[in-house]
Amino acid sequence: MKYLNQQEAISIDEELFNEYKFSVDQLMELAGLSCAHVIADAYAPDSLKSNKILICCGPGNNGGDGLVAARHLALMNYNPYVYYPKRTEKELFRNLQHQAESMGIAVTADCPEAASVEGEFGLIVDALFGFSFKPPVRDSFLPIMNVLQRSKLPIVSIDIPSGWDVEEGPQSASDIQPACLISLTAPKLCAKRLLNAHHYLGGRFVPKKLEEKYSLDLPTYLGNNLFIKLN
Repeated sequence: MKYLNQQEAISIDEELFNEYKFSVDQLMELAGLSCAHVIADAYAPDSLKSNKILICCGPGNNGGDGLVAARHLALMNYNPYVYYPKRTEKELFRNLQHQAESMGIAVTADCPEAASVEGEFGLIVDALFGFSFKPPVRDSFLPIMNVLQRSKLPIVSIDIPSGWDVEEGPQSASDIQPACLISLTAPKLCAKRLLNAHHYLGGRFVPKKLEEKYSLDLPTYLGNNLFIKLN
């Protein structure tokens, strides 16, 4: 299976949109749904100290995946709570926030305190930055990154552990080390730097022709599963 560099990940996304005519919200819904299914597989609600999940969403498509996942997790006996500090005026993202709030999911721009996170939640979902991210982390996201770095709770990162270089991985010893990574479409090179983490592949929407063009050599999804456990 191929691990993608940053430009390959960007190019595949562009081809999905331009050549294969997928819409952003189409792929985001499929990606977020697969993330929810992975979380349900890896961390059943009754296996956690609390079924309340902190979902940290950034301003881009990775954050959109998190908003979609929150909505589906609410239907799977979890209690998602969304931290979404940097909003966008794009209609897609406004709609995703509205959909979550309409289901009774709390969406806040206030960074949670580290002590309250440890006391209230059973799991953290990191949907802050995706494969277009380039270090360093902007100042406005440093408070939540500090919470994630200090937390003892399991962290599930969507596509890229936030703060990591997409190709080189963690930039310092204090960077987050997720307990689980959900690679979307295909793993990125930084996934080779995971330490003792579950690794899943989601996003079951890659056309065979596109897979062959980029020599992705993706593993076979079983039955109607939306994910593959890679380790």
